[in-house]
Amino acid sequence: MELTTFDYALPPDAIAQAPAAARDAARLLVIDRARGALEERAFAELPDLLRPGDCMVVNNSRVIPARVLARDPGGRPVELLFFAREDERRWRALVRPGRRCRVGAELSVAGERLRIVGADPDGPRLVECLDGTIAELMGAHGLPPLPPYIERFATPTADDRERYQTVYARPPGSVAAPTAGLHFTHALLDRLRARGVELHEVTLHVGPGTFRPIKTATVEDHRLPPERVSIPQAVADAVNRARVEGRRVLAVGTTTTRALESAAQADGRVRPVEGDADVYITPGYRFRVVDALLTNFHLPRSSLLVLVAAFAGRELILKAYAHAVRAGYRFYSYGDACLLL
Repeated sequence: MELTTFDYALPPDAIAQAPAAARDAARLLVIDRARGALEERAFAELPDLLRPGDCMVVNNSRVIPARVLARDPGGRPVELLFFAREDERRWRALVRPGRRCRVGAELSVAGERLRIVGADPDGPRLVECLDGTIAELMGAHGLPPLPPYIERFATPTADDRERYQTVYARPPGSVAAPTAGLHFTHALLDRLRARGVELHEVTLHVGPGTFRPIKTATVEDHRLPPERVSIPQAVADAVNRARVEGRRVLAVGTTTTRALESAAQADGRVRPVEGDADVYITPGYRFRVVDALLTNFHLPRSSLLVLVAAFAGRELILKAYAHAVRAGYRFYSYGDACLLL
């Protein structure tokens, strides 16, 4: 499919620059795939929209302070975004500007020394910390990796350190938040349990490929890099049991969707996984596991928008997005949500 068919007009002031005052105060657009209908609700009403027995799966990956500001020997700024651990002292990173970071170049961060020890053909560098570990470096000097459409991405606030993280985040490893989960509070999760909704956790560490724009003329020619995923045996068993019993599997976020669908076998059974999620979901894909999807509003021409269009149909999604723009919904990471049933 032509990439241009996944475009839509979005006024700049529709891009959320800050989260809602309360996590669950976001708006929720319910998209009924069977009827092609749209319904406006509040995110706090989610328990009323789900059924007892629904199997809800979330991504519990924790966002790491991956953005580190360094200096080259001439004192000029270099920005690093660490995204993949090789060992304690060496991580892969996106760097900007890349011309200052050829193999052998040294950088410094508040007196701590870094060296570029490798370069990938597609741009990332292998960076070694000479005075400690990369995790220690990020812990001391790293910033939340806010997306660049948030105007203060270069100077995130203390509030961003809390709000650009789900309340159930645990294993560290993501360089972008699984944003659909940002709307949940502990109280809302308790209400879902009281409703009879099963809650389960998988881990998919969101990599930089998730938010890179598609640059190929057709969506099928785009390459979506794999991301690290962990699906415990108990979670796989719970999802499989729900499917056998005819209960819905609700994925919270496109990252959870990718995790579950990557783990699906031909018969739809989910297997436990410790490895990579490598499926790239485009229109025509046959979903084997996920019956419902809770997600935010995504960028035009992005792999995330393509996934959502594959789930609900491109025309319905573009209709829903046009409605959301007219109705004043807030878009992207800190924005409102939609529930695809």
